[in-house]
Amino acid sequence: MGIRILVVDDSKVDMLMIQSILFDYEILCAYDGVEAMEILKERSDVDLMILDLNMPRMDGFEVLNQMRATPAYKKIAVLILTNTDELESEIRGLELGAVDYIRKPLNLESLRKRIEIHVNLKQSSKSLEEINHYLDAQVQLRTKELVLTRNITINALVGLLEARDIESSNHTKRTQLIIKTICDDLKKSPKYAEHLTEEYIKTIVETCPLHDIGKVGIPDNILLKPGKLTYEEFEIMKTHVTLGMNALKVEMGLDGAPEFLKVAIECISAHHERFNGSGYPLGLSGENIPLPGRLMAIADVYDALISKRVYKEAFDHQFALDLIISESGKHFDPEIVDSFLNVEQTIRSISMQYMQHEI
Repeated sequence: MGIRILVVDDSKVDMLMIQSILFDYEILCAYDGVEAMEILKERSDVDLMILDLNMPRMDGFEVLNQMRATPAYKKIAVLILTNTDELESEIRGLELGAVDYIRKPLNLESLRKRIEIHVNLKQSSKSLEEINHYLDAQVQLRTKELVLTRNITINALVGLLEARDIESSNHTKRTQLIIKTICDDLKKSPKYAEHLTEEYIKTIVETCPLHDIGKVGIPDNILLKPGKLTYEEFEIMKTHVTLGMNALKVEMGLDGAPEFLKVAIECISAHHERFNGSGYPLGLSGENIPLPGRLMAIADVYDALISKRVYKEAFDHQFALDLIISESGKHFDPEIVDSFLNVEQTIRSISMQYMQHEI
């Protein structure tokens, strides 16, 4: 596409001279500011404008004012024509957005050279804009591919758990929604407002179903045992945390490992830690326990309490609530417990909506 130049000058002689020296460009002509603005309304694809300052009806300064107020015109490079040497006038024009001054009487050779310089700048700007649009499109495409890959990976791993009856799809959905609900309240606190961004919350919610992925490595006679586990069996059951961590840490060692794996590992490794340091596998305490693990701990325990199992009946919401309150500062982070209590009715609604008796 060629360069399009709008020439605005009430002097027909100057207009003809400009047209003659710029014969290889597409030239649009306006003989005052009003006519120029009418052309711009119809042809906002103008690249350059040669603008006389002294014209009837609307002078060049007013044209610049109106152009500056219209975003569509901001990319038009404006060169001012003037027959004055006043510095004040020149500064005013530059402040209003002009990029150059051309003095009258016209020197056609100088005019041609100045136009060529600004045409080259315009073409370079267009090339950079096209490159940026291309790069933005590539980034968006790559981001979509990464998100799709992440979701496929998570869903495939969660599918392994559900295939062995380790977790139900309703358990997965409930804990995700519970964590999301707690986070939405927790981020109101100044302490978490900056950290709990929408993107970070989304990552926690999407990866938290992987918290028990290590259970695929636990023998069925222990994993699916209907009665109470022996001490030795429970010690084996506890290794599911390490198994899950190690499986994902292999992927973390690869170049360019995605951020969601880091969050998933924090959830896997820390959801059995306790706030007072009595949990496993590392006996972490307080805020040394990664936030995804602290969130998963309370969501997982609540959901286990309200769900029916072969070894127990389902407890009601109030029982689960009282137990969580009693474990504040011991099993659970007190601040997360406070947020849980702030939204407990919403959590109760979630548990009822996605209730499933898992036997």
